[in-house]
Amino acid sequence: MPLLEPRHDTLRPVARPETPAPDRVPEDRAGGTPEPLRGELTALLGAEKVLTGISDLVRYASDASPYRFVPRVVVIAEDIDDVSTVLSYAHGKNREVVFRAAGTSLNGQAQGEDILVDVRRHWTGVEVLDGGARARIAPGTTVARANAALARHGRVLGPDPASAIACTVGGVVANNASGMTAGTTRNAYRTLASLTFVLPSGTIVDTADPRADDLLAHAEPALCAGLLELKEEIGSDPALVARIRAKYTIKNTNGYRLDAFLDGETPVEILRGLMVGSEGTLGFISETVFDTLPLDRRVTAGLFFFPSLPEAAAAVPLFTRAGASAVELMDGNTLRASVSVAGVPADWAELPGPTTALLVEFRTPDESRQEACEEAARKVLEGLSLVSPVASVTNVLTRDAEAIAGHWKARKAFVTAVGGARPSGSTLITEDFAVPPERLAEACEALLELQTRHGFDAAVAGHAAHGNLHFLLAFDASHPADVRRYEAFMDDFCRLTVERFDGSLKAEHATGRNIAPFLELEWGPRATELMWRIKRVVDPDGVLAPRIMLDRDPRAHLRGLKTIPRVEPVADPCIECGFCEPTCPSQDLTTTPRQRIVLRREMMRQPEGSPVEDGLLEAYGHDAVDTCAGDSTCRLACPVGIDTGAMMRDFRHARHSPREERAAALAARHFRSVEAAARMAVAVADRIGDKWVTGATRAARRAVRPDLVPEWLPGMPGAAPANLPPTARVGAAAVYYPACVNRIFAGPGDLSLAEAVVAVSARAGMPVWIPDDVAGTCCATIWHSKGYDSGNRVMANRIVEAAWGWTAGGALPLVVDASSCTLGIAHELVPCLTPENRALHAELTVVDSLVWAARDLLPHLTVRRTVGSAVLHPTCSMRHLGDEEQLRTVAEACADEVVVPADAGCCAFAGDRGMLHKELTESATRKEAEFVRSRPFDAHLSANRMCEVGMDHATGRGYYSVLLELERATRPTADDA
Repeated sequence: MPLLEPRHDTLRPVARPETPAPDRVPEDRAGGTPEPLRGELTALLGAEKVLTGISDLVRYASDASPYRFVPRVVVIAEDIDDVSTVLSYAHGKNREVVFRAAGTSLNGQAQGEDILVDVRRHWTGVEVLDGGARARIAPGTTVARANAALARHGRVLGPDPASAIACTVGGVVANNASGMTAGTTRNAYRTLASLTFVLPSGTIVDTADPRADDLLAHAEPALCAGLLELKEEIGSDPALVARIRAKYTIKNTNGYRLDAFLDGETPVEILRGLMVGSEGTLGFISETVFDTLPLDRRVTAGLFFFPSLPEAAAAVPLFTRAGASAVELMDGNTLRASVSVAGVPADWAELPGPTTALLVEFRTPDESRQEACEEAARKVLEGLSLVSPVASVTNVLTRDAEAIAGHWKARKAFVTAVGGARPSGSTLITEDFAVPPERLAEACEALLELQTRHGFDAAVAGHAAHGNLHFLLAFDASHPADVRRYEAFMDDFCRLTVERFDGSLKAEHATGRNIAPFLELEWGPRATELMWRIKRVVDPDGVLAPRIMLDRDPRAHLRGLKTIPRVEPVADPCIECGFCEPTCPSQDLTTTPRQRIVLRREMMRQPEGSPVEDGLLEAYGHDAVDTCAGDSTCRLACPVGIDTGAMMRDFRHARHSPREERAAALAARHFRSVEAAARMAVAVADRIGDKWVTGATRAARRAVRPDLVPEWLPGMPGAAPANLPPTARVGAAAVYYPACVNRIFAGPGDLSLAEAVVAVSARAGMPVWIPDDVAGTCCATIWHSKGYDSGNRVMANRIVEAAWGWTAGGALPLVVDASSCTLGIAHELVPCLTPENRALHAELTVVDSLVWAARDLLPHLTVRRTVGSAVLHPTCSMRHLGDEEQLRTVAEACADEVVVPADAGCCAFAGDRGMLHKELTESATRKEAEFVRSRPFDAHLSANRMCEVGMDHATGRGYYSVLLELERATRPTADDA
């Protein structure tokens, strides 16, 4: 065991509920996957594809729904062969299989109690076809990623769910999710050109293959006969046909798509329709081909406030007739909860209780149609009684893209914002129903009365133009009385929706576990029995996703409700929606932010010292704490700003011994010596060669601790010059602070970054001054990212005091040449400052070198030469600072073609974390690196030295600062002189 290996007990929860939770994982599951299941699947697929530890099983047990089921094993399927192998094994062993992609489903569709198959990690990719008219999309691709590829061609997918940044295309098809504008005409059922799927038997069907029906008839004669028999039976009943057609005039995802038997003529055509919205119960969708739609780029929108929910609902058809592409409703509870979302006006918290808003958007292809829609909207507004109960409410139409994006950010955060504001420890239920749009106002009144009668204060929002509303309920699943209250409400709600409004109990979230018991209430015995027969025809052995859509237990929606024990305050608001996962650098290596929280909650459910808790703690140090990049991009993706990275930094601090904390603080106090020693060590390593240094650091890691000693990587840069370029304080336009990493590591060429910044600033007539005493100072990120609180406080206060003096009390801006250091000085160190130094910090103007170059230098520079092409790596710190556009601006001045990879994200090098866990950077950059290596570029540009080193390691290409390229592009020649 390494000398300084941290003890697992330091992460054991201190405060926990008085009694263990009723839904805790039982002790007999502590060993993980049992035999022979573990050994048999490992033998079939290989150990790297089979997750069997208790930590793995628990982190996959939760999705965005109020349910929780712990699988027996998790399989990471890489291809169709793996899927077929699992299905064949399940048939032979009488086991059950559930497929999971993003886990953003709200009704428990992504959870299984036996074999759970992850079909996200290896199932991504977009191929644009026919100039964008169609797109072939792998099922694990997020909707946002697919639309990013299509946007270049002026096209977009029809389905537009609010969870587009996280939900996958396969999940959208499997649930027939639609969103704000899709309605009944742009959803997956209507826009899916073809798909390839694997039946429970293992038979693969490509509906685009002209021979598909012949091949299926040969492979599955009984299935084909059963489907055609059902088609004949349905088609011969005029009343049933009329009922089916009527049910789909409004949004409806409850049960199987019975209209597939009316729209399809052959077994393959019928199956193509049935697979949409089948929730993984009929097969695995391995590939989709969509017919895309035009991306109308001219947008006008407005957020309009009404005194009550019914009054807002009554205005919906007026906007729809005026040509609105989207009319979204947000009630008072939703609006008030949204103040937790960055950018939402704080005074919304003071909105009167019944206040309701409509977000109305018009999308058009050209100016004339945009003006016509705006005129029609103004006429509607003239007849409405709008209110302005707080100062930020304007009730105006706008074309301003930033304002419109702000409106949508508030709307799309509905589930997470309201969920985050729920009482701590409560479970969140998300309901989704539709009524005929003309009866929306009446349905709103009935819903308000119903929730009041049952003691709920629900938040309501939805796609009002389509008669589709969502509402959220919070209750304590650990209290039987609260569960009974929820049960009574659901019984009354379902009867109200069906019997009074003939509505859909699930408009776009699919049946799932919480509506399965009410399927017959909506469809009646005859249609429901047909759905059971469909399941038996396609999946006669019941292998796929039992109880997710069809369940004869009238109380099935109460089984598996998850408790939400309190955890650390920074993470407690989490509703486990999964929006954070696509941005997480460790998502394909160990755990995601959501999973880190899920695991922590299970520890809280357990009695202290239980075998399950011990097993979770044993894995948590590496899987959650050590392999978190700490970049906090999860906070940017989370609508309510949950920073799981901050929680992991706190856990790193908790694992430090007092001796480690003292050593870190000592290093901060004597950082001038540490900096010089580090530069000397880099110089020595550069001279003796990578092989010897790598071997020495690996030996030290084994002896001391892998998370404490970095591994020297091949191709690391050499040492920076010991002396910084001379500058003058007199006449300086800014103070230039070269980050310590740029004072230790050299750049790729003969010119150092400091020399380039000094030269290009002078060239623009904006000279900078480097203080003589920058050595020994740092932005404090080194200590902040590792959770060394004492050292962090020492350095944070030192740099602020120094910067205040350098800048003459803030009279000059402080230009910082590494984006992570800019973020550290500008924002991250503030909590560590003394009250006096906080006051000094408030007077500082901290400017990233990218902003300095784009805003202050470029207008005064002459570009004399450019490279042909440049690929950019925007860093996570740039995202936090909002500086990504400045990177592109500077790069576009230096290169004829500038490309940002669609899959660019955090490189996870994170200072030295990529040297502590090089596999983290390799995993985080895999997709971006594949793109970078797919074609030649003349320049590989970023603006943070360690991120550049990380990208060098990941791609085999040489990354360097865009400011070096700017200096080269604007350098005068002898002729210019």
